[in-house]
Amino acid sequence: MLLSRVRLLVAALWAGSLWTVGYLVAPTAFASFERPMAGAVAAAMFHSEAMLSLGCGAAMLLLLFVAKGLDPKRRRGLMLLALAMLGCTLVSHFGLQPLMAALRAGSLDGVMVGDAKARFGMLHGVSSVIYLIQSVLAGWLLIKNAEEKSN
Repeated sequence: MLLSRVRLLVAALWAGSLWTVGYLVAPTAFASFERPMAGAVAAAMFHSEAMLSLGCGAAMLLLLFVAKGLDPKRRRGLMLLALAMLGCTLVSHFGLQPLMAALRAGSLDGVMVGDAKARFGMLHGVSSVIYLIQSVLAGWLLIKNAEEKSN
């Protein structure tokens, strides 16, 4: 019973942090600061979010691994959700973000032009879609963990 409650808290932390950073902090930064500064703030926040996601994912998988009395089909489903969310983090943070950072670093005074701007836009779009998918999966993980509490 305690482990299922802790899993629910981890799912809530993970989902809440994703939603807060992606849909509140980043848009607020771009509405409040000049574009280069907002980008730097957003990049730092998304880095912190990725590290938190890795921790929450590891904790969720560990809690599911040691859960006693959890239906094997349910455990497998929750593990697949957590692994999919971790996959989103790994692809975005360790795959796409370094490419985006390199394009930003090569810009003049934070202003990208030509091919670099188009490539950054494409990478940013892919990253945004992955983040949206991860955000939806987070809601699903949260609901699935909460359903267990209500049963």
